Amino acid sequence: MHMAKGRNVLIAQSGGCTAVMNGSLVGVVEEVLEHRDFDKVYGAVHGLAGILEGRLLDITMLAPWVRVRIAGTPGAVLGSGRRSLRPEEMPRVLEVLDKHQIGYFFAIGGNDSAETAHLMAVGAKDMGLDLAVMHVPKTIDNDLVFTDHTPGYGSAGRFVALATMGVGRDAEAMGDASPVTILEVMGRDAGWLAASACLAKREEMDAPHYICLPEVTLDENRFLAGMEEAYRRWGFAVAVTAENVEGPSGPLGRQQEPYFVDDFGHRYFDGAGRYLAQLVTSHLKVRVRFEKPGTIQRSLMACVSDTDAQEANLVGQAAVRYAIEGHSDSMVSLVRLPGRKYQCDTGLAPLGEVAGKVRAMPPEYLGDSAGQVTREYLEYASPLIGEPLPSYARLITPGMSWPSPKGLPPL
Repeated sequence: MHMAKGRNVLIAQSGGCTAVMNGSLVGVVEEVLEHRDFDKVYGAVHGLAGILEGRLLDITMLAPWVRVRIAGTPGAVLGSGRRSLRPEEMPRVLEVLDKHQIGYFFAIGGNDSAETAHLMAVGAKDMGLDLAVMHVPKTIDNDLVFTDHTPGYGSAGRFVALATMGVGRDAEAMGDASPVTILEVMGRDAGWLAASACLAKREEMDAPHYICLPEVTLDENRFLAGMEEAYRRWGFAVAVTAENVEGPSGPLGRQQEPYFVDDFGHRYFDGAGRYLAQLVTSHLKVRVRFEKPGTIQRSLMACVSDTDAQEANLVGQAAVRYAIEGHSDSMVSLVRLPGRKYQCDTGLAPLGEVAGKVRAMPPEYLGDSAGQVTREYLEYASPLIGEPLPSYARLITPGMSWPSPKGLPPL
């Protein structure tokens, strides 16, 4: 049976939040209000759970000043969630959509949200519900396929770069008191975020001195040699690691069982950072700090990339325009345009080929030696983090000579 297409819009936010996720929401709302194709705009409270429970919030009449504040707010103003769509729940989902005369569904999310949106598009078609389904990409992990990059990555990458600069200068200043720092960042399946630490490196002695990526099996002896070389040469050493790095025998720390498995089957371990800190402590016999910023790396608004904020809004607007044109079961992609100056446009990718896929860092972005990235990666990622990073001063450097105090022999 075929049901008439509704004129109302439903927006859902799902998965891990980003600093610019709400910018995409505002992009959808503002573009909807520009067209006469629509009536009401609803938001699903906490994503799929809100749809199943009928918790839809009417956000049609949001004032312009409210939208400005929402775009600059961290988290997900509609509430996010990590819940998979089970086959037996599809009739309930479609019932709620039909009851509210939803003809357009916009899912703002990452890999798992793409899978849910695809299932809804297929289910609606099978049940005769005329529903346009568009996926609006977001993830700090930058691991969605068929897009140059994802909104959220640039801001999180800027945070990691700045954090690396900060912990590096701290370890350098503290010297023998605490000369080594291990910084663990997010990135469940790919090393895009950990790699962004290298965007802060201007001189050879600058942090990071080693990065650990899920794409490269960690050789512990090589890692320790790299950290020791940096410590002996510069007087301090900093490593940045993704959370799910593995060695030849599996997850670092020999932890074979995850401490948590989410609704989509993703396994979570304690992380590589603490284990690596213990490893370096035993090897160098110095104090090693272990830093794990957690959700602050995706929610600190002071680190938002202006490029990232603009593109988050752009993909929301584009999703509406593509839906009006008749597209469905698709994800809005970001397409980098050729030329020396960075420019980006939008495109479309089929949701069925996006859902559940992970884009790892390609070999050309991984350095020949362990713990490095290539210039190709730096050229790829630098425009995404927005304005240039600050330039810090340095007064003392290793190997400086000093005049001997009176009466004392030279060192």
